[in-house]
Amino acid sequence: MRFEILISILAMAVVTFATRFASIGLLGNVPAGLGRFLKHVPTAILTALIAPALFAPKGYIAITFSNHYLLAGIVTALVAYNRQPPIVTMGAGMTMILVLRMM
Repeated sequence: MRFEILISILAMAVVTFATRFASIGLLGNVPAGLGRFLKHVPTAILTALIAPALFAPKGYIAITFSNHYLLAGIVTALVAYNRQPPIVTMGAGMTMILVLRMM
């Protein structure tokens, strides 16, 4: 591994740790309302990252049967909704995309 990459990874780890540690140190005990709000932030960020890839994989909104990403996303969401383990959920999504691409 190149030295620059290793330094970049270590620097990102230190910055991530520092921001999390600083927020805990500055806020101390988080109020209940803020805690409930912060609990949903990772889900919101993940949705913001995934939604464009599902609904607009080619740069424009494509809600059709030819959008394999959307179909695989629907199957994955249904499996996740049935409270399957993450590995089963990811496996279902990957299997669906492979099946659709082979067709």
